[in-house]
Amino acid sequence: MSRDIQLKERWELVQEKLSNQFADGDQLDLDAIIYLVGVQELGQPHRAFKKNEKLDLMHIAICRLLEPYGYYEFDYIDDDGWPHYNVKEALPNLRAGEQTVLMKEAIVEYFYTKKYIE
Repeated sequence: MSRDIQLKERWELVQEKLSNQFADGDQLDLDAIIYLVGVQELGQPHRAFKKNEKLDLMHIAICRLLEPYGYYEFDYIDDDGWPHYNVKEALPNLRAGEQTVLMKEAIVEYFYTKKYIE
């Protein structure tokens, strides 16, 4: 099976499972899934977040998702429980479609590693 086909199938599986679990089957988009990863990484799933905190959650998720690729490195957790990362390597200039593929690949790998999908 080609890498692209496998990524597509695994992405659809992640998207379907998360949509059923968190959106009553309405299909979650990439940004919504990134947000959920941020909430998961923060470890405070049952609280309401302000607008700026939601952006911070997405930042946490992007850092965590791209950490295995060598772009970010976990630094510490602050007194409020928020993880912080350092930039290890600047992200390459990617076109929008390439960014989407990279993030989907990172999300699939994240949920595969967490054993959410097989």
